[in-house]
Amino acid sequence: MVPVVLPGAIEEMVFVKKALITGITGQDGSYLTELLIEKEYKVHGIVRRSAIEDPDHRMSRLTHLLNRIVIHPGSIESYPSVFNVVKAVQPDECYHLAAQSFVDYSFSDSDEFSTLLTNINGTHHILSAIKEIVPACRLYFAGSSEMFGNAEESPQNEKTRFMPRSSYGISKLTGYHLVRNYREGYALFAVNGILFNHESPRRGFEFVTRKISSHVAKIKVGLATELRLGNLDARRDWGHAKDYVKAMWMMLQTPSPQDYVVGTGENHSVREFAETAFDYVGLDYRKFVIADEKHYRPAESHELIADASKAKTGLGWTSHYRFIDLVQEMVENDLEALDGNRKGARLRRRCYAQGHRNLPETGRLRSGTSR
Repeated sequence: MVPVVLPGAIEEMVFVKKALITGITGQDGSYLTELLIEKEYKVHGIVRRSAIEDPDHRMSRLTHLLNRIVIHPGSIESYPSVFNVVKAVQPDECYHLAAQSFVDYSFSDSDEFSTLLTNINGTHHILSAIKEIVPACRLYFAGSSEMFGNAEESPQNEKTRFMPRSSYGISKLTGYHLVRNYREGYALFAVNGILFNHESPRRGFEFVTRKISSHVAKIKVGLATELRLGNLDARRDWGHAKDYVKAMWMMLQTPSPQDYVVGTGENHSVREFAETAFDYVGLDYRKFVIADEKHYRPAESHELIADASKAKTGLGWTSHYRFIDLVQEMVENDLEALDGNRKGARLRRRCYAQGHRNLPETGRLRSGTSR
C-alpha cells in the first residue's frame, strides 16, 4: 500500500506532530486538515481508492490542500488496511471522523446494516490498531448528538442518558462505549467528542441545511420553483464546522482524556433555517416550501440542544459563528457556485459556437477543433 503524495513542498517542511485523519475528504476532515496544517502538523488521511481515482469529485474539499498532505488508500471496514496505514504513519494523534453519517439513510433496510457494520467495525479497527502499534497515540472519536435521541432532559450534557432514535445514533453510541472501554481497559488516551449539528458551505447536499441553501439559490436565479422538506418543526442546535474542529483538536491537548459535549447552546427549527435562508435573498419561504410527509423520519429526535459548559470551562472553547451568519454564508456560497457554473456554461457555449463557425460545408469539424 503506497501513500499518495502530490508534488509540493511537503517533504521539505519540519513538522511538530503527525496526525492521521479518517474521513479526511468530508466537511469536518477538510476544515480539520486546514487547522492542523496551520499548526504545522504533517497530515495523513485514509481515503478509499475510488476517491483517489476520481479526486475532482470525491476529494473536491481537499483540492487546495492535496500538495500539503499524504493520502493513503484504504478502508476503515478492513482491519488489515487500517493496521497497515497506522503502522506506516505512526501518528501522534488520530482523528476518527469517517462514518456513514447521513441519519436518514440509516432508516432504510439495506443502509441500516451498512451503517451499523461500517461505523461500529471501523471504530473498533482504529482502536485495536492504535493499541497494538502506537498506544501513545491520542485518539479523537466523532460521537454525535444523535446518541441522545429523545433525551429525558434538555439541554443535554455529558451526564445525560442516551436514548438514540436511529441506527446511526446506535452505531455512534456503540463507538462511544468502545472508546471508553479502550481508554479504561488499555489506558489509551481516547476521547469522545459529542458534537451537535455543525454545518458549512462544505456540507453534503443530502443534509437538510445544504438542501435548503442550495434550493434557495436555485429558486432565486429561476432554476427551481419549490423546496420539499420533512418536519419543519424539528429543532436542532446548529453551529459552524470551523468552530467545532477546533474543539476536536483542543480535546487532544489536555492532560487527561475526557469526553465533551460541543454545541452552541441554542436551537432552531428547520422552519427557522428555511425562513432565514429565503430572507437573505429577499423571498418569503412560505411561497416555496412544502412540508412533504415522504421526507419525515420514522422516529424523530425533537429537542436537541447542547450544554457545552464543560467544553467552555475545561477547554476554553466557544462557538463564534452566529446562526444567521452560518445560514447566510451557506446561501451565499451556493449563489456564487451557481453563478460560476452559469458563467462556465456561457463560456462553453461560446466555444461551441466558435467551433461551429469553423465547420466546413460538409458539417465535419476541421482539424484542431472539437465539439
